[in-house]
Amino acid sequence: MDCKPLPFNGTEGAIGLLHWIEKVEAVFAVCECPPANWVKFATATLEGNALSWWKAQIQMFGLETANATAWEDFKDMIKEEYCHRDDIHKLENEYYALKMVGSEIETYTKLSNDYAALCPNMSRPMYRRIELYVKGLAPEIRSHVTSANLTTIQPIVRLAHKLTDQAVEEGRLPKRISATVGTSSDNKRKWEGNQSKDANPTQAPAQQRKTENNKGTQQQGGYRGNHPKCNKCNRHHSGPCGKGQCQRCNKMGHEAKDCRSPRPVGQNQQQQHHGNAKGCFQCGAEGHYKKNCPELSQNRNNNQGAGNNDQNNNAGNGARGRAFVIGAGEARNDPNVVAGKFLLDDRYVSVLFDSGADASYVSLRISKKLKRPLSLLSSRHIVELANGRNIEASHVIKGCKLELSGQTFSIDLFPVTLGSFDVVIGMDWLSKHRAEILCQEKAVRIPRRSGKPLIVQGGKGGEISGVISFLKAQKCLRKGHTAILALVTNTQEKEKRIEDFPVVRDYPEVFPEELPGLPPHRQVEFQIELAPGAAPIARAPYRLAPAELKELSTQLQELLDKGFIRPSSSPWGAPVLFVKKKDGTFRMCIDYRELNKVTIKNRYPLPRIDDLFDQLQGSSYYSKIDLRSGYHQLRVRNEDISKTAF
Repeated sequence: MDCKPLPFNGTEGAIGLLHWIEKVEAVFAVCECPPANWVKFATATLEGNALSWWKAQIQMFGLETANATAWEDFKDMIKEEYCHRDDIHKLENEYYALKMVGSEIETYTKLSNDYAALCPNMSRPMYRRIELYVKGLAPEIRSHVTSANLTTIQPIVRLAHKLTDQAVEEGRLPKRISATVGTSSDNKRKWEGNQSKDANPTQAPAQQRKTENNKGTQQQGGYRGNHPKCNKCNRHHSGPCGKGQCQRCNKMGHEAKDCRSPRPVGQNQQQQHHGNAKGCFQCGAEGHYKKNCPELSQNRNNNQGAGNNDQNNNAGNGARGRAFVIGAGEARNDPNVVAGKFLLDDRYVSVLFDSGADASYVSLRISKKLKRPLSLLSSRHIVELANGRNIEASHVIKGCKLELSGQTFSIDLFPVTLGSFDVVIGMDWLSKHRAEILCQEKAVRIPRRSGKPLIVQGGKGGEISGVISFLKAQKCLRKGHTAILALVTNTQEKEKRIEDFPVVRDYPEVFPEELPGLPPHRQVEFQIELAPGAAPIARAPYRLAPAELKELSTQLQELLDKGFIRPSSSPWGAPVLFVKKKDGTFRMCIDYRELNKVTIKNRYPLPRIDDLFDQLQGSSYYSKIDLRSGYHQLRVRNEDISKTAF
């Protein structure tokens, strides 16, 4: 108890309980308490109603059994008692409905963090918390935060704060007031464990709604200045009201974001210092986007050994090169592009032969899987892309094995970020092997010493397919992207028919499509011998569905037309049922179990395996015959036909 844990009385409500559990678990981590003693330690902090509840549990299960309860089970027990599902549901609804009010980004971030701690089911994994945070941002900055494609919460919060400041300066969001939601002493939400029994867990959102209805107005004890309150904008200021006035050209009737007047030079410099919604989200300067920001390039260069850094200028005296200028989408439709799937270090990769690239490159994703050492370049290798960007490669992977049409070649690759292809083979490798790109044939011709050139055939346009992993597909679906699943079948290929086999075609009488009639009389007839004293048995028919009744009528008519069955007034009767076959059709089955009970069982000698092998010796063709109408291929003795009635 030296760690001074937070007590729990049972009257603090759902928020107080969740806060107590969070504090107690933090004490466990600090004091390094063994998990076996967690329940004993936590219950020692209970007071009042909570202590009475725990004593009742001890009386029910015993002291040792109660103290031996697993911590997760104990949390479920105490939550069930003091944290009803309705309370949790209210908190989750409040979390989902949480919105940023005006420009109060600090208050919104604090409330979002508090709700994330109280509702872990909604904030884990991290992408759920990010989605909820971005969803509640002001519409003026939400789209810019979404387009940044950040995957952790801290950079998103920093970007949201920066964009909020920028929107306030441009007049797209109202200026912050001194009193904010949840900061005054009267309105502060009591997150600590000293809440009363009647504490309202929805207090913070109610205050937030109050602020939404009174944007820009003072809260109790908020504004203490001498400026009068303006009836037009509900703010405190002196002089004429500037509501509806453009902050750029000082004209009325439009806002700064819709202004078509040229921006003053001083304002340009100021916004470059503070950031611009149409400029870089990293450094705030115009003329480039965040992905091309020099600050990010410098950071990645310090943290990544084998990578590429975006550059805004071509500083440095390193080697220069050009990368490929075509993507997979164009490659599918361009007949002059040679690309395909080939083996690189025994791994299939998508390869593009590009005469416009000065060197050969490999994507960072594939370079990590090659398991080859990276060699540091003596000078920087700057690559100019088709979109004008410059990227830098600081390492090279030497001696990779590239297999083309059964022949292995050695190739050195620079690991950089590639969009559509895994490997780009440039002029360094093509010129070394005197390779020619045959655009019309979509092939690469490589001369060999033997005289016969090696022709590397590229894939057709349809063979270059964009494939994503399961995790990426799941992420796209989670974000609400449209997904289309297609099953592609080749309808040109004809299925083989049984007539295509010569042995079947030459002996049609052995493989008839339909039975010609009843089987002939043979020496041994199938007879049904009844036990002495057995009386005729007639069972009631089974209940059939309308579809089964229709199928029964159809099959009975077919059997009547073929002469396999006939109308009967026999005292015997067996019920009929249907079994669905693999092809979706119904097989009619007759339930003869009652007849079998009064039948003397027949006994037949089983054939010997050796005799069967002797009979099959010398045979050239074997077949497995499917008895589609097995019941009708065995003739019944005339006096026993009445017993098979159904």
